[in-house]
Amino acid sequence: QVQLVESGGGSVQAGGSLRLSCAYSTYGSSRRCMGWFRQAPGKEREGVAAIVTGGGNTYYADSVKARFTISQDNAKNMVYLEMNDLKPEDTAMYSCAAKPLWAESCNLRSGEYAYWGQGTQVTVSS
Repeated sequence: QVQLVESGGGSVQAGGSLRLSCAYSTYGSSRRCMGWFRQAPGKEREGVAAIVTGGGNTYYADSVKARFTISQDNAKNMVYLEMNDLKPEDTAMYSCAAKPLWAESCNLRSGEYAYWGQGTQVTVSS
């Protein structure tokens, strides 16, 4: 089974920063899309950012562009989400997810991601 484990969540004031980490199991030579998604109570899950393992394009939701940065350390099987200028609306459970890579392109469609971590809570106070 594919395993994903998130860490780095916490509580910060608006304008602060957090760095989320996702450790994932190896999958042989197959490349994947690694994505970050979030869901707040009573709201639908939304895609935040995605990246192609081993190098590739990055993808961001409009709501986090210029504030969040997704990156990876392929040798360590790690994916990161640097979150800057956090806002109360960013409060949510953040989950790391993975899906197969097709045509060297990723997306933020949560329904296409088959593997998910347990999530890490991010709370931003005003």
